[in-house]
Amino acid sequence: MDFLTLAIIVTTVLYVLKKQEQRQHTQLLALHLSRFQIEKLMGGLMEGYLRVIAEPDAQRREQIWTVLENTEISLVSQFQRFADEFAQLPVEQTRASTLPLALPYMDRLVPSATLDMRAAMKLHAQAIAAVQVGQARDEDERKSRAFTMTAELMLMQHSCHWFCKSRTIAAMRLLARHKTAYEQVLDSIAPATRKAYEKLVHARN
Repeated sequence: MDFLTLAIIVTTVLYVLKKQEQRQHTQLLALHLSRFQIEKLMGGLMEGYLRVIAEPDAQRREQIWTVLENTEISLVSQFQRFADEFAQLPVEQTRASTLPLALPYMDRLVPSATLDMRAAMKLHAQAIAAVQVGQARDEDERKSRAFTMTAELMLMQHSCHWFCKSRTIAAMRLLARHKTAYEQVLDSIAPATRKAYEKLVHARN
């Protein structure tokens, strides 16, 4: 067997194994998310923020902010319940590789190069609860919190894609879906979230 043939076989096997692992992660996350309306609420919030900021009428803006506040409360509550539920899973099922290459079963071969998504989801739950726009004192703070909340939600979505696929693909999806780079999201989240997130991502177990 020549080197090229061997390389093709190894590459094919690695691809099949990685796809199998990604399918398992996707199904696991989908199973737990299916009990909630997190994606729908998140989309409604992000669209609502853009609409209210562009609204010229002050009375109309106030009405939209009230609707968004109720949506936020629902999202915070549901995501906290999801994070609590996800935290009950064994760590063997919730690890995602921090390596740039999507190689199969790196959580078992190199556990030090993995991220525990249970901790990540817990962090996202705390972050979106802390930055609710409904807690703002005035219009300027509402807009500032809406910007930060949008970034927090994008980062949470990035973590979900990271768990299902890979860190690299998650960043590509973030850029394709929201026209926003991963680094830009990190610059836009709350400082406390960024500090805790970077500590979590760069931790070695």
